[in-house]
Amino acid sequence: MAESESLIDNTPAPKRVGITPEGWLTDSWYFICVSKELKRGQQVRRMALDQPIVVARTEMGEVFALRDICPHRLVPLSAGRQIQTEGETTLECPYHGWRFGTDGVCKLMPSLTGSEPYDPSRVKVRRYPVHETNGAIFVFISDNPRLDRSPDVPKPDFGPLPNSPKFVIEDVFNAKMDDAIVGLMDPAHVPFVHNQWWWRPPSVGLKLKEKPFIPAERGWAIDRHQPSSNSRLYRWVFGDKVETEIRFQLPGFRWEIISNDRARFVTLTCLTPEAEKRTRITQITWWTGAPLLNLAIPIAKPMARKFLRQDGDMVDLQNLGMDHQKAMLWVDDIDVQAKWYQMLKKEWVASREEQRPFKNKIEPTTLRWRS
Repeated sequence: MAESESLIDNTPAPKRVGITPEGWLTDSWYFICVSKELKRGQQVRRMALDQPIVVARTEMGEVFALRDICPHRLVPLSAGRQIQTEGETTLECPYHGWRFGTDGVCKLMPSLTGSEPYDPSRVKVRRYPVHETNGAIFVFISDNPRLDRSPDVPKPDFGPLPNSPKFVIEDVFNAKMDDAIVGLMDPAHVPFVHNQWWWRPPSVGLKLKEKPFIPAERGWAIDRHQPSSNSRLYRWVFGDKVETEIRFQLPGFRWEIISNDRARFVTLTCLTPEAEKRTRITQITWWTGAPLLNLAIPIAKPMARKFLRQDGDMVDLQNLGMDHQKAMLWVDDIDVQAKWYQMLKKEWVASREEQRPFKNKIEPTTLRWRS
């Protein structure tokens, strides 16, 4: 063997706790679907962190989530049906009828005659803890796929909300989750990418923005403030004395609260990485006390869909550059939030590896930019 060859180290990098090789955070809650997608006795197939997941609702209304692969012949369990087995809801594989309980344990293998020493309960598929709230369903993806206890990370909580959203829109960005997050939180792109007459017409021009930022649970917030004077939509719908608050939380939740003494409007943006360069963006909107918005839903949905697609189109353009160059030039103050995101991800991984509480190192500050 040549001397140069002996210096090559082919030892794979050690697996880190709290993050996948693709850069997705584990031991974290991810949005998986809206409640109305799950009728009683039915299930849907979803992807998250490159993992196939079947999300199901029993006839009694219980929601559960399992790895969507039957270990026998690898057929998706989501293609099967729910059926009762000794009084318990099970999901039956459509290929050979193996039945799996809501806990992921195999309850029945119909082909067995009873004389075999094989115990079906030895076969299990991964179970994902679920949380359903306000018309949205989240799954917890642990770092240890065999974890069999309640998550030690708080369930998603976005404040007081109605039981179901007014409308939901979604899109799929051809982007890594990190790039999608950085793009959506970027404060300086609005007048160039989103210049609709009803939101930010070009005639407004660029204005100086100063926003107070504070640390928040596993993230940060733009503290309560009055919205920009050019936000026509706010004035039309809510009237005067409107305040807004914008929050971001790991692994990928961003929500905006618009409120006054008569109404409250919340839009939650959830980012779910489906594959290495495929990120699903779901925007869920609730409101109370704004009757004009109820009349505007047929118009508001396509407006919101166009707004989100404009960000997706910009990602597609960015990919053309990323084919030839990976490094990006980040400039304060408009890119401080992107730096915070990377800092918080590193801290999340360190806290999981060292088995200690997460420490948010963001300090209260005011960021300034023109947009």
